[in-house]
Amino acid sequence: MSETSGYMRFFPYEQPYANQHEAMDRIYNALTRGQDVLFEGACGTGKTLSSLVPALEVARKQGKTVVITTSVHQQMRQFVAEARAITREEPIRTVVFKGKGEMCHIDVGYEECQTLRDNTRAVVDTERDKRQLERRQRELLAESQSGDGSATDARSAVMDELESIDDRLEDLEEKNVCEYYRTNLTGDTDDFFAWLFDDVRTPEDVYEYAEREGFCGYELLKEGIEGVDLVVCNYHHVLDGGIREQFFRWLGRDPEDVIAVFDEAHNVEDAAREHASRSCSERTFESALDELGDTDDPRTEDAANVLSAFHRALVETYEDSFGFGERERIGENWEDVPIANDDRRDDLTLEFLKRYSGQGIDDDLEAATNLGQELDKEYEEAYRDGETATRTECQTLQAAAFVRAWMSEGTMEGLYPVVSVTRDGGTDEVYGRAELYSCLPRQVTGRLFDEVYATVLMSATLQPFDVTEDVLGVDEPVTMAYGLQFPESHRRTYAVETPPLFSSDRDDPAVQETVTETIHDAVRMTPGNTLAFFPNYGEATRYAERLERRTDATVYVDEPGVSVETLRQTFVADDDAVLCTSLWGTLAEGVSFDGDDAQTVLVVGVPYPHLDDRAEAVQEAYDAAFSGTDTGWRYAVEIPTIRKTRQALGRVIRSPEDVGVRALLDARYSRAAKADLGKYSVNGTFPHEDREELLDLAPEKLKFAMLNFYADHDEYDGETPTP
Repeated sequence: MSETSGYMRFFPYEQPYANQHEAMDRIYNALTRGQDVLFEGACGTGKTLSSLVPALEVARKQGKTVVITTSVHQQMRQFVAEARAITREEPIRTVVFKGKGEMCHIDVGYEECQTLRDNTRAVVDTERDKRQLERRQRELLAESQSGDGSATDARSAVMDELESIDDRLEDLEEKNVCEYYRTNLTGDTDDFFAWLFDDVRTPEDVYEYAEREGFCGYELLKEGIEGVDLVVCNYHHVLDGGIREQFFRWLGRDPEDVIAVFDEAHNVEDAAREHASRSCSERTFESALDELGDTDDPRTEDAANVLSAFHRALVETYEDSFGFGERERIGENWEDVPIANDDRRDDLTLEFLKRYSGQGIDDDLEAATNLGQELDKEYEEAYRDGETATRTECQTLQAAAFVRAWMSEGTMEGLYPVVSVTRDGGTDEVYGRAELYSCLPRQVTGRLFDEVYATVLMSATLQPFDVTEDVLGVDEPVTMAYGLQFPESHRRTYAVETPPLFSSDRDDPAVQETVTETIHDAVRMTPGNTLAFFPNYGEATRYAERLERRTDATVYVDEPGVSVETLRQTFVADDDAVLCTSLWGTLAEGVSFDGDDAQTVLVVGVPYPHLDDRAEAVQEAYDAAFSGTDTGWRYAVEIPTIRKTRQALGRVIRSPEDVGVRALLDARYSRAAKADLGKYSVNGTFPHEDREELLDLAPEKLKFAMLNFYADHDEYDGETPTP
């Protein structure tokens, strides 16, 4: 057996897919050298095992732990299935980890949980001390009854200690404790850990076991995770710096002893940006000022001075932004209020500086922070002592920390100041929040990649690799890409030259008629269900309504507020239906339509995201960070849009037996239109292998092409449709 093929002990099936062995070899060699890997693989490539198998081998040889992480719940289930298959062949110790909020039996926050654990541990330790003293007291009593005078004196001292311990226990019994955690400390957990590592257990499995036996499963997982071979977890366990440090500590691993595998890695950019952004709502400032109003401390005046000025500035800033009738149109979703300026600080900061009057912002913030820390400690002690049923969070401390960050970091590269507003559905009140929005994901991910031993970033849509390297801060990675491994004869991919759906042309009746008729043709010629993705929900609804007037197929519309899984199940149960949805919705990725669930997928238009001020800020940040013409537009808008388009196309053709059509309805996708549309063409943004499969087609020819394709594969069970 060669050195590289040694990893096959972790491969749980008889034979790898085509190219899978090559991918495993390359990843194994890269990880052995401690290199990062960018791995693009279409459905059927076996990306999970291609990454996981060599990673486990390197980790086993070098004493490391593999952490595989995803943002998609369905993929976590897939990892569990693969890990279970592996452990049948080569036993590995695996933990599937979720956040405390999903595993807590009594639904308390992190701060409350820490207090409960401290109190519970104190009770258990004191009870143990009492048992030891009682045992010693009985021994001394027996010795004294046999005439040992020194034993009598010693027993008297022990009785005094017992009395003291009884007093302590009486005090402790008034404090808040967790009975589940008490069972962890006092019960026999050997059976739990034997059960845990006998197979690969999901968090739901652990929760049910722990609930049944009265344990805290989350804390037991934290105890059992040290030194395991594999951990499956969510993005935030590794992207959030504070959580990552603690998480690795539970693992008993330094960062350089961790191999991190990111699934659906095209989502890491947005996830990292979310983790790096900071916000604070108007409600937090109001609570902080109420908190200070109830506090008798000489620092209260200074703290209230600076926080009230920022609070008033926040309200004034968004109120001044409203035009006639705009305040009444605010809904329950957050809506941004532009405040950034090119030549000076943002409007909120300027309003804050205008309203603030005092000895100095830094001094007042220092007073607020110090006072907040003391209040937070008091809240901790009150909860610990059982004086309060819940652990109060110090709003003054949170508000002061945010204002300090706003003033000190607001002009840093890649941070964009934003004010947003929403309406409280219960009170109908409009209120706002301030946010430092992070534009450069590499400020989060670059640090992570430097810390850990190596990473594998895998996705079906990771190209162009140079952009991924720049955006995420990956230094000289090994790159590899594998297209669909299924028979090419089983699929057709068309670039249908319908009129470009520029936003200015979407209301043109002639354009709408051409697009509707082309979609109708595709639905008629599909021997089963059709998926149709649009630039937004509004366009999806528009064309769903137009289709309903001319098709016999059942038309489903993905609407906000409707369960996506319920809609999916209803749709796939049909056999002649079309589902209209937004490409930016949850059905565009992470959801498979296998076999006959859907046979044709359409992407209508080039679904650029809504280009608001945040999007422009990201473009500007990329322009500043990376050289090149139109870098910001390409990195922040065009490439993410094409990645989403490719993800949508991947919802069908999920196995070698599947037969289907994938069609892009917009002339900007076609090769022929590149000369006519110039910079508006997106054909060149697709990877080479995708472009090679794209066949240009006139709208009126689509029905004939689909008819011939599906007829050649005998997909029409009944009467062949008439073009």
